[in-house]
Amino acid sequence: MHKLNFAKHAQSRIFVLDDNPANVLFLEKLLAKSGYEDVKSSTDPQQAEYIVAQYKPDLVILDLHMPGINGYEVLAKLRSRDHEGYLPILVFTADVTGEAKTKALELGATDFLTKPGDPSEITLRVRNFLEMRSLYRELENQNILLEQRVLERTQRLQEAQLEIVHRLALAGDYRDDDTGEHCRRVADLSLEIALEYGLPTPEAELIRMAAPLHDIGKVGIPDAVLRKPGRLTPQEFEEVKRHTALGASILANSRCEILQLAHDIALSHHERWDGRGYGQRLSGDDIPIAGRIVAVADVYDALTSDRPYKPAWSSDAAVEEIKLNSGTQFDPQVVAAFERVMMRGFNMKAA
Repeated sequence: MHKLNFAKHAQSRIFVLDDNPANVLFLEKLLAKSGYEDVKSSTDPQQAEYIVAQYKPDLVILDLHMPGINGYEVLAKLRSRDHEGYLPILVFTADVTGEAKTKALELGATDFLTKPGDPSEITLRVRNFLEMRSLYRELENQNILLEQRVLERTQRLQEAQLEIVHRLALAGDYRDDDTGEHCRRVADLSLEIALEYGLPTPEAELIRMAAPLHDIGKVGIPDAVLRKPGRLTPQEFEEVKRHTALGASILANSRCEILQLAHDIALSHHERWDGRGYGQRLSGDDIPIAGRIVAVADVYDALTSDRPYKPAWSSDAAVEEIKLNSGTQFDPQVVAAFERVMMRGFNMKAA
């Protein structure tokens, strides 16, 4: 049989509350004899809440019938303020009635002993309650440790997902951007536009994480078309337009929130506000807000970057072009948010 060890709990904090000094002295001597070194006592029930809050005992031994505030009231108040989990409260009273015991237990007493009490029984109850308190604390600490490990693993999983997204985005980005920086710049500007537009920070951050995959479908477009230095033929342009559906197909049916949003962005970032774009031929607010935001960021970066078919535009010229297409190609509110971002001097090449 497992034997509990008195010495194990010698440093446990025990609070004794009884209006009779003789009873307090009896319990103090009994507990000291049993090896408990940290015992605090009081004969004033008015001070009980304050003492418990400051002292933070591992066990309370409580009398019931006291002047002013009786033990029932103290018990109820302690239980209402017990935010640290399992705090054993042992009622030690001369009231032997069944009503007293029932009421005390209903109010949250852990156990009930009648005075004068057997010293051996008192010390055994105290020891058992302190062991229970210790086990509860150990379990509590283990739960905290487990929660920390879950958070750490969740964070590592999120970091792994972001790395996969980044590497996958680079694979698509290198098809028509030798630096591989287009996806990063579009993501950074999309974040700023989303925040200026008024989206909550978590939603804006999710757009930033998903935006780099907007052109992932270009991995399925032939280089001869994608990197053609001159104007595309109508047939070639139709081939390029396939990248939205190809990207959505690559990203479809994922359980990852980032990839789910990336799917919507890939499919919708070439839609137009007036419905004359491509993807699903959506218009206005039917276009996902993430797609409307990335559309502006994507066009701005494309205009201000060198491409096989054109030199880079100035930032001012690109901004004016986007403003010119507000209400036709782009959502006017997104363009307004984009303008405010650029007026702050945002430099996406250095972001």
